Amino acid sequence: MRRMVGFLVVSLLAVSALAENESQKARVFVTDSQSWQVAGDSGGSSGTFASRMRGGARPQTAEIIKTFGQRCPEVVVNNQKDKSDYVVVLDHEGGKSILAHDNKVAVFNNDGDSIVSHSTRSLGNSVKDACEAIAKDWPSRATKVQAQKQQAAQLVAVSQKSSDAPAGSQISVSSTPGSADIEVDGNFVGNTPSTIDVAPGDHSVAVKKSGYKTWERKLKVSGGSVNVNAELEKAQ
Repeated sequence: MRRMVGFLVVSLLAVSALAENESQKARVFVTDSQSWQVAGDSGGSSGTFASRMRGGARPQTAEIIKTFGQRCPEVVVNNQKDKSDYVVVLDHEGGKSILAHDNKVAVFNNDGDSIVSHSTRSLGNSVKDACEAIAKDWPSRATKVQAQKQQAAQLVAVSQKSSDAPAGSQISVSSTPGSADIEVDGNFVGNTPSTIDVAPGDHSVAVKKSGYKTWERKLKVSGGSVNVNAELEKAQ
């Protein structure tokens, strides 16, 4: 039993360490440029001219992503472009026909800036160049990304704290007769009838009018509105 518990603890620690290590890697979205492979023929006889052109867009392939993941283990390949730190565009050679594209690679950070863009001799070289460019750029960029994450987490925490805070309270004060002075916690706040915003908690309310006895109450408010109607007695 102890061996099993020990094994589980070690396994959990290993998974935790792996997750932390993965979170520190740059996230990369890999895509095909969907460029056109164009081929052409021309010729003719007896004063006529013949020509033929063909082409087709290549969609993103899982093979490209697989190649990148195998040859660039320093990064995490991510399938959501908006959650990636870099976008890698690979344009691999489609054939040897006339006007066929060479291999090209372009890498953009999540600010939209290009950190590398050039032609290569093979898909493997494209992946190698992209990986080296990211490895060179990531250390300085990782600090910025981490700061952005911390700022976002702080904003979420502040928002959560605000939503958990008690709702504001109000005391609605009226009197008979009206137009009497209202004091909350010893401070004049208006004349009856009035609604006063207060913080949740204990408050002292006094209603005063010349020729009448002062009306006083202690209230405990915890959110929402408390209605108070002061029946004033004439002074002797």
